[in-house]
Amino acid sequence: MKAEIIAVGTELLLGQTVNTNATFLSEELASLGFEVYYHSVVGDNEARLLNLLALADTRSELIVLCGGLGPTQDDITKEVLAKHLNQPLEANEMALKKIVHHLTRLGRPITENNRKQSQNIKGGIPIQNPNGLALGTLYTIKNRSYLVLPGPPVELEPMFLKEVTPLLKKILPQEWVLDSRVLRFYGIGEAQLVTEIEELITHQMNPTIAAYAKSNEVTLRVTAKANTHEKAKELLDQAEKDIQKIVGKYFYGYGDNHSLEAETVGLLKKYHQTVTSAESLTAGLFQETLAKVPGVSQCFPGGFVTYSKEAKAQLLDISLDQLNQVGVVSKECACLMAEQSRLKLGTDYSISFTGVAGPEELEGKSAGTVWIGVSSKKSGTTAYLYQFNRDREYIRHSALMAGLNLLRQQILMEH
Repeated sequence: MKAEIIAVGTELLLGQTVNTNATFLSEELASLGFEVYYHSVVGDNEARLLNLLALADTRSELIVLCGGLGPTQDDITKEVLAKHLNQPLEANEMALKKIVHHLTRLGRPITENNRKQSQNIKGGIPIQNPNGLALGTLYTIKNRSYLVLPGPPVELEPMFLKEVTPLLKKILPQEWVLDSRVLRFYGIGEAQLVTEIEELITHQMNPTIAAYAKSNEVTLRVTAKANTHEKAKELLDQAEKDIQKIVGKYFYGYGDNHSLEAETVGLLKKYHQTVTSAESLTAGLFQETLAKVPGVSQCFPGGFVTYSKEAKAQLLDISLDQLNQVGVVSKECACLMAEQSRLKLGTDYSISFTGVAGPEELEGKSAGTVWIGVSSKKSGTTAYLYQFNRDREYIRHSALMAGLNLLRQQILMEH
């Protein structure tokens, strides 16, 4: 069944609100077997919404509208859809009682625009809102259905999962399911990855494979169509096996919301290991990034930001004479920083970052020259040279990602 999503709200067009609903709805609809072909955003304008609905009628069988169900004058979604369908709106008693109870408890008057949130399109199935006051609707006519949902994700998401999903399974059951798996890769660019698996992509039918470039990493979304989730999983497993044979050495994890730092912290926790860091050009970015991962305190006691030579000498007990001799943009400096920070905090690992973030040169080294040191209680200390490009922040982020991956690889190698 072909579906499309229409997000209603001028704030979306102005960039004041990010349309996260489209991502959520697409994934959930796909898992139910609906194929989402179109995403649209339209402002709070009756004529433009009517035009878009007329277009959607020509190409989609399930039309999902989200947003524009509030009490204000510009919340017009339900009214415009009712006009499009030539059906009246009528109050839903359950929704109205909820509104009255809520406003009475707050000591607020019940106004007419409050009441409009309880309205349902005549002939449609009312959908209660667990986290809000705006009533949703599922209206079906001939071979076309319209689903109306509130805009705030805090209302839309639980409403869809609790109320809409079982309703769609009952009213609009699909013969097929669409399941996806996201594979994440670091250390290979999008162009190279696609080239490496070109034969798989060229001959793909089911599952399908799509590559997406992220900042300093690449993801592959593999999507399978089958009559059961179990069969879809079998297809995904085989496709992943084929992909891993070719580019598995760059693979580090799964999922849209997974990250290299989460994977690395997960390994540290799994093997009961600890890490610290000494940062120069990244200036605490590595430590800040680790700290975003829940439970990181189990494996990260703290670290050092040693931006200047003097800070390196004072905080890490590295000789200033030695630093002046080898330079701060050097393998020797990266190794000293990594080893000294590990010894000072007694951790299993340490990562160090030193180099030139730019835009000017330093010690005759060009911007983007970065040394990353890795010190391990078990394997000793070494450092790796990188040459990144582009702007200052990209260089720092590239160094961060490279350091996380070096730590991840070191942990895997030792365990």
